Amino acid sequence: MTEASEKKDVQKLQRVVIDSLEDIKAQDIQAFNTEHLSALFERVIIASGTSNRQTKALAASVRDEVRDAGFGKPRIEGEENGEWIIVDCGAVVVHIMQPSIRQYYHLEEIWGEKPVRLKLGSAKPPMPVKVIAPPEPTGKAAKKAPAKKSSKPASKTKPGLAPKATAAPAKKASTAKPAAPKPVAKVPAKKVAAQKSSAAKPTAKKSPRAKA
Repeated sequence: MTEASEKKDVQKLQRVVIDSLEDIKAQDIQAFNTEHLSALFERVIIASGTSNRQTKALAASVRDEVRDAGFGKPRIEGEENGEWIIVDCGAVVVHIMQPSIRQYYHLEEIWGEKPVRLKLGSAKPPMPVKVIAPPEPTGKAAKKAPAKKSSKPASKTKPGLAPKATAAPAKKASTAKPAAPKPVAKVPAKKVAAQKSSAAKPTAKKSPRAKA
């Protein structure tokens, strides 16, 4: 195996370990190149877990992912306590610690001479997402939306009967003054009485004279 292929394997193993830590929400993940410090391993990775339960879950995730990737089964130390768990993956050694223990021992001072830049996030390609456009409306669905209903309540009528017609308001009385009657000529009372008496008396018919 050439040196280039060995480096690729180390980088691949490092990526598998970091992905497995991120899957269980590990905090403050850091990796250091230790080739010049030890001949036993080439990378040291340090991560934090907030509780015994999380540190144990992180160690189990690293063990399973490394084994499934074909790098062999790692060795685990300190799993019973859960405060500081070491996962030995061969070329990569993982220290999973609770924050108080990590702050106390501060392993970054020992192995942190050459930190490795990490690209956090899964190296697995994302699944393609198909965007399906909604079908165009046809037939009845293509009709226009009904008009908005009026906020005023409609008058209720019985079925089959037309609504009653409302009476028109009465016209206001005219305020114009009536026209004054024309003056009538007065007739003297004596003429009126004479006319009445003459009308009451019948006129006598003249008898024809006998012929001689």
